[in-house]
Amino acid sequence: MKIQAIVTDIEGTTSSLSFVKDVLFPYAREHMQAFIKENHHREDVEPLLQDVNREAGRELNLDEAIAQLNQWIDADKKITPLKALQGLIWEHGYHNGDFHGHIYPDAYHCLKQWQEQGIKLYVYSSGSVYAQKLLFAHTEYGDLTPLFSGYFDTLIGHKQDAQAYRAIVEQLQLPAAQILFLSDIKGELDAAREAGMQTVWSMREGKSEDPSHPQVQNFDEIQL
Repeated sequence: MKIQAIVTDIEGTTSSLSFVKDVLFPYAREHMQAFIKENHHREDVEPLLQDVNREAGRELNLDEAIAQLNQWIDADKKITPLKALQGLIWEHGYHNGDFHGHIYPDAYHCLKQWQEQGIKLYVYSSGSVYAQKLLFAHTEYGDLTPLFSGYFDTLIGHKQDAQAYRAIVEQLQLPAAQILFLSDIKGELDAAREAGMQTVWSMREGKSEDPSHPQVQNFDEIQL
């Protein structure tokens, strides 16, 4: 069945894991304290800190909230208010020119080609939608956000839960079999396939012996 839409992960798929782990995460950790201290009354920050309290299970003062957020960063937790706050901090870094969003050359060229062919492109990442848009808006290839028809984050569900992919299918209003999901994480691919999507396993660091999903080492190898 012809692919009508492609949903792609970011880390390890369109973009280097090292960019996220070695650039974005340390930047957020380094600036978290100053950002929270200076902006905790902002209308887009205060509700997120309340969400941090809910996730922590108790009322935290600012210092405790900062410590909790940094602990989650160190543990690579996929917690929605953390991801949202990271996105706000990264916004400053992107706009300040401290870094650019990393995109593999093959991912850029293929995404552009697919979009020109009429295939709808979407992003599904554990990073907030806001952070996703920031990354794709500030690449060395320029602003790539016009390539995408929509973005999904953990608000729609956990990335290894098939129900999240069923919700995406419902929003895209296409048969699941006409949607291709790209990721470097087997559990995510398993969940997408359970929801009826087609899958491709991004294996940029080398092939796996696991035959459960078609594997590619770059986007040029993807056959639609």
